[in-house]
Amino acid sequence: MSEYRLMRIEGVIQEIISTLILTGKVKDHRVSRMISINRVKCSSDLSVAKVFVSGFESEKVTRRSVEGLNSAAPFIQGIVGKKIQTRLTPKLTFVYDDSIKEGFEINKKIEEILS
Repeated sequence: MSEYRLMRIEGVIQEIISTLILTGKVKDHRVSRMISINRVKCSSDLSVAKVFVSGFESEKVTRRSVEGLNSAAPFIQGIVGKKIQTRLTPKLTFVYDDSIKEGFEINKKIEEILS
């Protein structure tokens, strides 16, 4: 599969999952609406997709949301499969992503050095 097509599919999956979360279609009580899907990384054969999740609340709340998303993964996969219309629907795995937090910490350190 071409790299461009793979990136497009990853973007569509990210958009679908984000919409499901924001509209409250994921009914698991652990899933907060204050989380963000940072990126999706699919394998080249679309058999697996790793979904990176961060949150605007505490790390504990975000990690609980990731657990909820992993338990709701079959439901989310079904919707993704209907919308992306590919031969295979990737198996979704949600993982906690602290890159935004790390970015803030790096910016803070740079500001401290410059002041």
